[in-house]
Amino acid sequence: MKYHAALAHFPKITYNRYQKLAAYFSNFKNLWEAEISDLVPAGLEENIAHEFLSWREDNPIDKIMERLEKEQIQTVSITEPGFPKLLKEINDPPHTLFVRGILPPDESPAIGVVGTRKYTAYGKLACEEIVGPLAKQGVVIVSGLALGIDGIAHQTTLDNGGITVAVLGGGIDKKTVAPTTHNLLAEQIIASGGAVISEYPPGFAPTAYSFPARNRIIAGLSLGTLIIEAAEISGALITTRCALDYNREVFAVPHPINSPTGIGPNNLIKMGAKLVAEAKDVLEALNIQELKEIVNDKKTVPTNATEARILECLSKEPVHIDLIIKTTGLESPTVNSALVLMEMKGRVRNLGGMNYIVR
Repeated sequence: MKYHAALAHFPKITYNRYQKLAAYFSNFKNLWEAEISDLVPAGLEENIAHEFLSWREDNPIDKIMERLEKEQIQTVSITEPGFPKLLKEINDPPHTLFVRGILPPDESPAIGVVGTRKYTAYGKLACEEIVGPLAKQGVVIVSGLALGIDGIAHQTTLDNGGITVAVLGGGIDKKTVAPTTHNLLAEQIIASGGAVISEYPPGFAPTAYSFPARNRIIAGLSLGTLIIEAAEISGALITTRCALDYNREVFAVPHPINSPTGIGPNNLIKMGAKLVAEAKDVLEALNIQELKEIVNDKKTVPTNATEARILECLSKEPVHIDLIIKTTGLESPTVNSALVLMEMKGRVRNLGGMNYIVR
């Protein structure tokens, strides 16, 4: 779908314009051959159509794809099977996501965790004590990679062997990841089986608009959003408003009544947000308290010869079960049952579509 990926680089391609073009052009390849006489009937404003033609001439599609490949960035558009199901359900989804790493499968429950950059010791402790057990239970933690609570949520997830997704307000290429102090954290997220994602193309510097816009993606990817700590006026509260708009759960950690950075969560609780004092409160509210706890020992040590042969086929890159069967020479039922047990033990991860990676 290289034409979708290339179109996502055009600065003026809003979700509304994307929908119009998708409805008009049965194949986006035709969009790269279209002229003004096609673009205006397709629904583009005439000035935007002229801008697109000029931009298309200056940005050859091969150059765009070459850069994505160099940066190890993949894309998934809203029309493709790999686009997150929950995100597709919101009223203003991104039409395309840029991804480094692996998006969690739709069946993996995800919780958004947000909060202030100017956190307190109480906020840090609350984040660690709630996020840690959630991560151990297999809940995907979604946050924004910002300094403060976001970074603590990501790091706590990694420390507990969990999967986390960072949603950026700018490009996800290594040179553009913001804040730069979290470059290493971004790489650790990817190396641990998570993902760094954005609706913005490589090289896009975050703006005053793009940060609030990315908050809707955090809320859209998640069954609910947990606010740890935030002042009365805070960007983190935008995420919770999005969650409410999308009919998703909102959770909040209570704070002392005289805490400046606790006003946001306390107000949310007064308005009906679920008070959270421990991870169990989130799990019970979402009815996912029966999730199996991920084993603390993450070493993929085989317990029998069958597991050993399967593990030899696996890495951090997805491998389809058919290839595992062919490579190991084992019978299909044997591989199937072994993979189920290995997944329960936390040794392998099913990415969906019968594709597996080693944990």
